[in-house]
Amino acid sequence: MRTRIHCRCPRCTIRNLMGPAIIITVGVLFLLQEVRGGGFDFSNTYPFILIVIGAILLASSAAPMTGHIDAATAPPAAPGVTPSPPQSPLPGQEQ
Repeated sequence: MRTRIHCRCPRCTIRNLMGPAIIITVGVLFLLQEVRGGGFDFSNTYPFILIVIGAILLASSAAPMTGHIDAATAPPAAPGVTPSPPQSPLPGQEQ
């Protein structure tokens, strides 16, 4: 059962692309190493990964936050449903 709320605003959507973009970048760099033989050294890939991370962070900071759902705020209750009173943390102890 999922209780986590996922935000679908453009900023959060772009930030969610960080992991896949890094994996694709590493895959492309491996491919370049195999295609070019020994002319491309995979040990010098950190600048490319930093460029991808920076580009995604720049794009997400420029994206609007319309419709953003903050994880700290609780979702509104369904209409017609009254919240139940909080229960005692220990059984047998009444307030």
